[in-house]
Amino acid sequence: MRKPGKIAGQLIQSIFKKPATLNYPAERSGMPEGFRGKLKFNPEKCIGCKMCMRDCPTGAIEIVKVGEKKFEAKIDLGKCIYCGQCVDSCMKEALGITSEFELAKLNPDDLKITFNAENTSDSQK
Repeated sequence: MRKPGKIAGQLIQSIFKKPATLNYPAERSGMPEGFRGKLKFNPEKCIGCKMCMRDCPTGAIEIVKVGEKKFEAKIDLGKCIYCGQCVDSCMKEALGITSEFELAKLNPDDLKITFNAENTSDSQK
């Protein structure tokens, strides 16, 4: 049987300790090395082999040819499970992973991102 006075000692010790958690979102910490967040796409490096499409277990990536040796990526972050398989299978390193993780949206269509071949910034459609 436990001693009833033992909990009082633990309570007094915990009063003087720093909290073990962060006050998120007021305090933000960096993500650890190797964290798999939002995908990024570099259209200049893409050769259109579509290995990322074939290797994606959820079918979240679509590579579309928009011109002579120009490709754009359509990524559905709502389907993506952030496994990184597409990044590993890209021979030209056109796909990468960022440390961005705050991706929640109220509208599922806002999670569909198109990386245009003309400009390297992502646009949401």
